[in-house]
Amino acid sequence: MTDQISAEAAAVELPVYKAKDFTTDQDVRWCPGCGDYAVLAAVRKTLPKLARRKEDYVFVSGIGCAARFPYYMETYGLHSIHGRAPAFATGIKLANPELDVWLVSGDGDLLSIGGNHLIHCMRRNVGINVILLNNRIYGLTKGQFSPTSERGKVTKSTPMGSLECPLNPIALALGADCTFVARGLDIDAKFLEVLMTRGAAHQGMSFIEVYQDCNIFNHQAWFYASQKDSRPDTTIVLEHGKPMVFGSESDKGIRVFNGSPEVVVIGENGITEDDLMVHDETNLAQASILAQMFHPEFPEPMGVIYAREDRQSFESASRAQMDEAIKARPDVTLESLVHGSQTWTID
Repeated sequence: MTDQISAEAAAVELPVYKAKDFTTDQDVRWCPGCGDYAVLAAVRKTLPKLARRKEDYVFVSGIGCAARFPYYMETYGLHSIHGRAPAFATGIKLANPELDVWLVSGDGDLLSIGGNHLIHCMRRNVGINVILLNNRIYGLTKGQFSPTSERGKVTKSTPMGSLECPLNPIALALGADCTFVARGLDIDAKFLEVLMTRGAAHQGMSFIEVYQDCNIFNHQAWFYASQKDSRPDTTIVLEHGKPMVFGSESDKGIRVFNGSPEVVVIGENGITEDDLMVHDETNLAQASILAQMFHPEFPEPMGVIYAREDRQSFESASRAQMDEAIKARPDVTLESLVHGSQTWTID
């Protein structure tokens, strides 16, 4: 049914959009220099490439700085309540599977109070696109530590340093069996566009973690990964089917030795590119290894970490089940259920 609707939609001539067509008349009110501006620009540039009508998009958010996103997108949108954005997005997608639903929120909203909703959204494989803006801090409430803040982090709520180990968003997504998992940087708008385009085309849930700079309360948290001089040695861009090579001179790589990843120098001790791990975005075991690679011991993976297309989306399965039930009992109506034998009147 969904394929038929998609084919019919493709036959209709679509308007040609530009980024400005997705720009509202609302003043963008983030702190000057905030990484959210770059992500917003990337999203606005991505949507015109997806061959959908503006009326097909719905942006959903929770609470936090990132939650202002729907106000700045000239689409349908919903600013929901704290931590419940995945539940709202799921409901929208189930009610109208033909809508392209995007959820944009921060690490505090999605991984703290919203963590449970996010996990179940992932395991159900709801066909929505989730963009997690991870700045490792609570920005809107002025600088408390968040679920992704590093151990020992000194903040207003942890003046002696956080005792908690940070949550790993990529490992969480893989553990919840999310079918599309990726990571990017706020400043790399072109790369984000590539990831978002891939995610939007994915049949099922797409999850993109974005390293985002909060220049007021947690400035430079990701500078090792984002700065021009350090980035080549602290990150590795993943390409499906290509060996994992990185470094300013492209002379370093990742290989698996005795079951564990290690950094090697190409040309030393007889090491060649043939010895390196080849990225396979369909390999869950390899994705689990990549999820545990962090600076300074390893370069941090950027790109599509894991993707599989063999699982049916939740909304597609739900629609098929409803069609089956209607076919089996065409005589049953909502009114007959409400007034059926399973109800009674209390005097």
